[in-house]
Amino acid sequence: MKEILKMKKLIDDAKIPQYAHDGDAGMDLYSIEEKTINPGETVLIKTGIQIELPKNTEAQIRPRSGLALKHSITVLNTPGTIDEGYRGEVGVILINHGKQSFSVEKYMRIAQMVIKPVLRVDVIEVEELSFTVRSQGGFGSTGTK
Repeated sequence: MKEILKMKKLIDDAKIPQYAHDGDAGMDLYSIEEKTINPGETVLIKTGIQIELPKNTEAQIRPRSGLALKHSITVLNTPGTIDEGYRGEVGVILINHGKQSFSVEKYMRIAQMVIKPVLRVDVIEVEELSFTVRSQGGFGSTGTK
């Protein structure tokens, strides 16, 4: 059985998120405004929608690979998380890592949204953690080759 994502338009001409192809993990999110993002600049782009997620899920906001490769435009807090209880407008924080200004146009596909299950856990304090082969190795401890 498919889960239901409830969506409300905040303005009449907002575009409903949609999957571009069968089997896609993410659905496209669309801008409702025009903005210029200068090199090194971060902006919040509005989508004109609110969502109500299914129980025990989150929405992850991820970059669009074409914008990243061709224009160095990406989602700053990748992946951005929308919690199940959030009912405000969906916004996308974009950053321009490129050397040229980039124009966001109205109805442009600016990011993708993936709905994922969330595992809730009880947190307990312990004196020791179990041993692993990796142990505390991190941040490049396995090398590059």
